[in-house]
Amino acid sequence: IYGDEQVLKWRRAYDITPPALEPDDKRNPANDPKYQGLSCNEIPLTESLKQTVDRVRSCWQEVIEPRVRIYNTVLISAHGNSLRALAMMLLHLSPQEVLSFEIPTGQPLVFTADSHMNIINKKYL
Repeated sequence: IYGDEQVLKWRRAYDITPPALEPDDKRNPANDPKYQGLSCNEIPLTESLKQTVDRVRSCWQEVIEPRVRIYNTVLISAHGNSLRALAMMLLHLSPQEVLSFEIPTGQPLVFTADSHMNIINKKYL
């Protein structure tokens, strides 16, 4: 069992990963049918915010940004760490700044960008 301080460190640190899941752990994503097409190397058993940023960056570049350019408005619903990673990229937050960046559950955060995808405004609905 881990203490609250250790869990908080994993949740808020930029480059520290929590302990990896064991391959036979029932929470292992490899046991989820929706990930059947991925190899074991493609399914992380732990992930830091830094690794999440790398994963989200490619999703932003390949999927989200092109749709923003076409449709002007895109709704993203995701896990808190994925949203923090995206906000870190869009707002150019440092690893230290992102540690205290919060996106409250259930409160949409709206970003407005210019034609170069620079954030010019952000607000909560």
